Amino acid sequence: MSGRTAASPPRLLDRRPHPADLVAILCALGLVVLLADVVRNVLAPPAGEASVATITLAPSTLPYDALCTTARLLAGLALALPVALLYGVLAVRSRTAGLILVPALDVLQSVPILGYLTFSVVVFMGLFPGTMAGGELAAIAAICAAQVWTIAFGFHRALTALPTDLGEVARGLRLTSWQRFWRVELPYCVPSLTWSAVSALSGGWFMVVYAETITVGGTHVVLPGLGSYVAEAIARSDLRAVVAAIAVMAAVLVACDQILFRPLLSWSERYRTDQRIGLVGREPWALALVRRAPLVRSVVSANSRMMTRLARLPIGARPTLDPGERQANTAARRVAMIVLAAGGLLALARLTLYGRTHFSLADIGAVLVLGGFTLLRVLAMLGLATLVWVPVGVWIGLRPSWAVRARRIGQLLAAFPANLFYPLFVAAIVTFDLTPDLWLTPLIVLGAQWYILFSVIDGTSGIPREALEVARLYRVRGLRWWTRIVLPAIAPSVLGGALMASGVAWNAAIAAEVARWGDTSVHAHGLGAYIAVATRQGAFNHVGLGMVVMAAYVVGLNRLVWHPARAFAERRYTLYS
Repeated sequence: MSGRTAASPPRLLDRRPHPADLVAILCALGLVVLLADVVRNVLAPPAGEASVATITLAPSTLPYDALCTTARLLAGLALALPVALLYGVLAVRSRTAGLILVPALDVLQSVPILGYLTFSVVVFMGLFPGTMAGGELAAIAAICAAQVWTIAFGFHRALTALPTDLGEVARGLRLTSWQRFWRVELPYCVPSLTWSAVSALSGGWFMVVYAETITVGGTHVVLPGLGSYVAEAIARSDLRAVVAAIAVMAAVLVACDQILFRPLLSWSERYRTDQRIGLVGREPWALALVRRAPLVRSVVSANSRMMTRLARLPIGARPTLDPGERQANTAARRVAMIVLAAGGLLALARLTLYGRTHFSLADIGAVLVLGGFTLLRVLAMLGLATLVWVPVGVWIGLRPSWAVRARRIGQLLAAFPANLFYPLFVAAIVTFDLTPDLWLTPLIVLGAQWYILFSVIDGTSGIPREALEVARLYRVRGLRWWTRIVLPAIAPSVLGGALMASGVAWNAAIAAEVARWGDTSVHAHGLGAYIAVATRQGAFNHVGLGMVVMAAYVVGLNRLVWHPARAFAERRYTLYS
């Protein structure tokens, strides 16, 4: 018998077009045409010897610049996601790999991205001479590096928090490692992974201003985009152009939030397993539009079925309880520890030899002192941000409707590159003859503070309602309410947010300690200014020394302060965690 049965799903061609389908198709075609234009310019030869592209401040170029910047951000995010997933899985699945990858995550997060950009642009420009591809790849790699470790950190935290019963179910069903990842681990981590990706976007936006205008010694690379537009406007002291770029950037952020991130966050809420109130709100209009479009919904359903089949493939090993395998794993861990220790000693010896060859003890001591100045700035600003945002975040977190609004606004503000406001501080410092060492300090925390606010909101929303109700019945108020109920409950979240904010603040110090407006620049004494000046001069040895010292400070701060404090809070207040 020909035709479909009643139980068979309708075919794609049998669905009637919907107006929403026409909108989606037109948007997709427009995106393809614009991206093709971007690729054409990437493969074009350089515009001149000194730079890869020329930047004009005509407002008519802003839409194209916005497209280029958005494409780079999404390309960096697309590269960061699989790297972060692979990193997190390897660190959790294999204890041997975890012995290396988990400590390395602290180091990789601490490496200043602007210093990394100094070396990557030389490599990529050498690999792709005669085209803009080298500069584009260097910019995308820098944007990816600014995002990947935040995502990897969030994914690793979610994987380590996987409930024991879910792991037992996967083991009982004898799922392979591939099936366990797609059917158990990834679905559980989707909410945390999505929020981490959205949070990482702020690091990408911050890096855009520097990744699109790269000056390393005699190499000067300028790529079309909002970042290079802003840099050129700052160099020319054109306030009108800066304001126009800020307006366009705000429009791009709102569009990305409405079209991409809010639908993704809303979709990720279906995978939430705890009892916390979602911070997305009602269904976004873009997601509702997709649901009303039959053709688009059919394509999404087809992709879902394909991913389901892919997740069921019996790839990888199945769980086993073989004692011999356990002994082999223990031996492998011991070998890994020996290799790790030997590699660390070898790297330390090489660094020591290199440092003694190129630097004197006075040079290294001076850089360490500069790092101490930056450390004081970071700690002072993080402490101030904590004092400001903890009361605000608790007030918002206890009111779910306000939490939804605050999350939306804070998400946009976090993604907005704080370095666009640096010229205002320069103008104020020059006009009122202020001290740069003091008044450049707040620039460090402009982008980092939002991590603390979001963590406080998340921690407050997770406070058991029973504890709040008991406090109300027994009239626990004022300082006692804070010290006995709220602060113990949110302590692990606040310390986790401070850990992430610390890494962002250290990277921001490179830009914040050297700010300029036109021909006027102001410098603060610190490690960030040291790296920024060495980068502009093309002094690779000094850039490398600054990166090593900054990484040492950040890793030491994480290992001696943030990690022990957070572990203590989680042990001490297990009732709330």
